[in-house]
Amino acid sequence: MAFDSHLAERIEHILIQKKVVFYQKKMMGGLCFMVNEKMCCGIHFDKKKQLDLLMARIGPEQEEIHKNRPGCLPMDFTGRPMKGFVFVDANGFDLEEDLLFWINLCLAYNPKANSSKKRK
Repeated sequence: MAFDSHLAERIEHILIQKKVVFYQKKMMGGLCFMVNEKMCCGIHFDKKKQLDLLMARIGPEQEEIHKNRPGCLPMDFTGRPMKGFVFVDANGFDLEEDLLFWINLCLAYNPKANSSKKRK
């Protein structure tokens, strides 16, 4: 499973600076950062485009507001975009303040997000 370890370190650094309790989980073809037992953000390697993408769970309202921001793409695995999630390409997270912007949106939405159902 290939993903940008430098981007992972950048995200981890932000979460640590903000004193967020999190853990990493390999899933969805990349790495997810779990906060409060919920997917908060992550990294996905798009094999078709050969690009690392930031996966951001920001909620439907923020998705609508920020969908035209540089680098923002619908999060689409199966031909149907996932509501409340976006992908962000490097144009949208190369600068530290841009990555911080997206991580802050993810953290703001996390308390409102539903937990996934646990498998038995």
